[in-house]
Amino acid sequence: MAHPSTEEISAQLDSPNSRDRMVALAQLRHVPAVEAVPLIKKVLDDEILQIRSMAVFALGIKHTDECYPILVRLLETDADYGIRADAAGALGYLGDPRGVEPLIRAFYEDTEWLVRFSAAVSLGNLKDPRARQVLLQALDSDEIVIQQAAIAAIGEIRDLEAIEPILRFAQSEDWLVRQRLAEALGNLPSPKSFSALRYMEKDNHFQVAEAARISLQRLGESV
Repeated sequence: MAHPSTEEISAQLDSPNSRDRMVALAQLRHVPAVEAVPLIKKVLDDEILQIRSMAVFALGIKHTDECYPILVRLLETDADYGIRADAAGALGYLGDPRGVEPLIRAFYEDTEWLVRFSAAVSLGNLKDPRARQVLLQALDSDEIVIQQAAIAAIGEIRDLEAIEPILRFAQSEDWLVRQRLAEALGNLPSPKSFSALRYMEKDNHFQVAEAARISLQRLGESV
């Protein structure tokens, strides 16, 4: 089945029917970035929040020079915290190292936990050591999901010096926190990681124990 042309998608994005616009956005996955981004921009201010969210996500997937400044502007100025969180997430997918600083600012300055969570996840996706300090502070968040994101991100940036601060979560009451820790330690080869993972391999939650087993195997293959 032939994919619609960019002209057809553009016309569909102008449709008064919100479902048409959603379908058109989904069809842009088949369109080269340089052609897709101008079309995505048409619905960045759509009246339907879900369409705006889809458009922001699409900017993180379609890499052109236009995407980065648009996403930073949305992260820093959009009135809707969901869109700010989407922009933070898209910056992680975009993979542009310039995104580290605005994501760090968002973590410190945005009052909405969802934005801060999304910023922490994206800092891990960018794998940039400049994120170390903010991620260590995120470990002390009152929001458990932010703790989870910070632990995972520390594993992604492979910060060996952060092993000690995250080991305290080996006995967290939240099994997802323990699972994120087990996964992160698999990227942090050290005697402390081996010891913690052997302990966590006996965790009473299957997914934590399995994550620890997989990480032990990964560490064993890396030495």
